[in-house]
Amino acid sequence: MQLTADYHTHTTYSHGKGSVLDNAIKAKELGLKEIAISDHGFGHPAFGLTRRKLPKIYNDCKYATEKTGINVLLGIESNILSIDGKVDLTEKDYQYFDSFSAGLHKFVKYKFSDIFKLFLPNFFTDTFKGKPSKSLIKDTTKAYINVIEKNPVDIITHLNFCVYSDAVEVAKCARDNGVYIELNAKKVHLTDEELLKVADTGVRFVIGSDAHSVSRVGEISLVENTLKRLDFPMDQIDNIDGRLPDFRFKKYKEKKL
Repeated sequence: MQLTADYHTHTTYSHGKGSVLDNAIKAKELGLKEIAISDHGFGHPAFGLTRRKLPKIYNDCKYATEKTGINVLLGIESNILSIDGKVDLTEKDYQYFDSFSAGLHKFVKYKFSDIFKLFLPNFFTDTFKGKPSKSLIKDTTKAYINVIEKNPVDIITHLNFCVYSDAVEVAKCARDNGVYIELNAKKVHLTDEELLKVADTGVRFVIGSDAHSVSRVGEISLVENTLKRLDFPMDQIDNIDGRLPDFRFKKYKEKKL
């Protein structure tokens, strides 16, 4: 298995340690065709990208593309902020971006009512390793599904990492809407059993390094080790062995903007 593109890398624009150019140079060294700079979204008060820096990071991606010959996409790892599908990337921001990922994270600017329905129940259940309630699973599942159905998101990052949803139902929705489920190479977010059930839905996958340092760009050994022990349908992974994914955000922009 050879990685073709890495769509989950962070830079100093959020809380990564390298520059856009650093990540692109590393990607070129690894023989990747494409890379996305996917810093955390605007709703993360400590580590999020700021809108005033959008012109600069946009130009940095263009420069890195010209300098390295690698296609450097400006992406974002947008924060899911509510059960009704709100994220911190708005249509006014779309002009800058080439790819659109979204995930659930701690300590972001949740919709006030959903602090008590989405954030705190997931946080305390994960922290104290409790059994998630049916209502928590229902609400978290609904949040993912609403994000997929209401936004032209390309990738759901680290599905169920520190949160609790019905991953199969999320995967079905992703499949039906042309959205990829990320196989995150930094953290375990689905059990082997859950991963196989998700794959059985026919959803498409991409592998993401979730690199927060330059040395981790393209580093996918955690996923490779997982796939080696499973009878996983490798033809459902669209950023390996020369393949590139078909992102819907690009199509949405071409149609709408």
